[in-house]
Amino acid sequence: MSEMMDYKSRLSDPSSRKFETFSYLPEMSKEQIRKQVEYIVKKGWNPAIEHTEPENAFGHYWYMWKLPMFGETDVDKILAEAEACHKANPGHHVRLIGYDNYAQSQGAAMVIYRGKPV
Repeated sequence: MSEMMDYKSRLSDPSSRKFETFSYLPEMSKEQIRKQVEYIVKKGWNPAIEHTEPENAFGHYWYMWKLPMFGETDVDKILAEAEACHKANPGHHVRLIGYDNYAQSQGAAMVIYRGKPV
């Protein structure tokens, strides 16, 4: 049996905090993020972008960046919106979400840009 690993995520250290499943893995490359967007589009989910200050990532709702992109299938447009959100809010975490209309829930959610805690 393999040994379990402690990820040392602490409230006292904002840079150590983990968000969603992918945050426990090494940071995704642009190509890996693109593949996640392609997956969201392929599943027919509606992409959305949210952002927040690192210190508010756990105890507050995240801000919506525009409205969800209902029916958007152009991966480049989705990635451009995520980058625009990041440029407009450089100190914020930026999260990509894929809303599943059928299940009426989030089918995917991942932080794709990490802001620097103050």
